[in-house]
Amino acid sequence: MATEVLTSVPGNIWKVLVNVGDTVNEGDVLFIMEVMKSEVNHNAPISGTIIEINIHNDQEGVDPGTVAILIE
Repeated sequence: MATEVLTSVPGNIWKVLVNVGDTVNEGDVLFIMEVMKSEVNHNAPISGTIIEINIHNDQEGVDPGTVAILIE
């Protein structure tokens, strides 16, 4: 079963650091959001393989709770 990585705050996606098929470890930074001129890292909650990415670099106006990445 896949684990969803959700955006935690409203803001803009600054940089996505992974690709579909990448293997990640728990705690690895998956993407960085820009929120009020600050960077907010979003980390992998589990170790696994990236199976889906629903965000992209420089994406604006992302709501909190958006399913950004799926890890299996």
